[in-house]
Amino acid sequence: MIPINDLLIFALAALIMVLSPGPNMIYLISRSLSQGKKAGIISLLGVMCGFLFHILMVSFGLTTLFFAIPYAFVAVKFIGIGYLLYLAYNTVTSKNKIFDADQNLKPDKPLKLFNIGLLTNVLNPKMAIFYLSFFPQFIKPEYGSILIQSFQLGIVQIIISFSINFLIVISAAKMACWFSKKPIWLRIQKWFMASVLAGLALKMVFTKAK
Repeated sequence: MIPINDLLIFALAALIMVLSPGPNMIYLISRSLSQGKKAGIISLLGVMCGFLFHILMVSFGLTTLFFAIPYAFVAVKFIGIGYLLYLAYNTVTSKNKIFDADQNLKPDKPLKLFNIGLLTNVLNPKMAIFYLSFFPQFIKPEYGSILIQSFQLGIVQIIISFSINFLIVISAAKMACWFSKKPIWLRIQKWFMASVLAGLALKMVFTKAK
């Protein structure tokens, strides 16, 4: 088991990480602003499962493929880029006429919201690289099972990330009430979401394996 002091240091590092603006935070804010608190929370659950996926990958050593096989990183990266651009295109071409201030934006189904949040995180290879480079700093053979230590760190990271992002989603959803009363915001919702998704894809283009 990892000593409590080391866990507290890791928790602080995880807090700093989640407070730093990144793809997940930006996506959750934009989704909450576009469709409200419920959609933001469902998307958040998908993002959290994406974290669990990366943690399991690290715990069982599968993410070493990104280092052993350079093309593995490139392949996953471009799948992620393509997916984000696909979402951006669908947002712009959506039949939901949000430019009409009198018509509400049709919400996506819960499963779709969950899947988008999940895939947005899973298809971000930078997260896998982060975990693989960050976890070893706190894992030591003398503390016992490497697998159990990885799960310890993962649980701490997920709890902190969920707590902070949940507060962000709640705050963003409240802001949506104000935005909905302003016709100008209703007209730019669609382009705002598309721009966020395209920006995430562009950011991923310049992500490099280290």
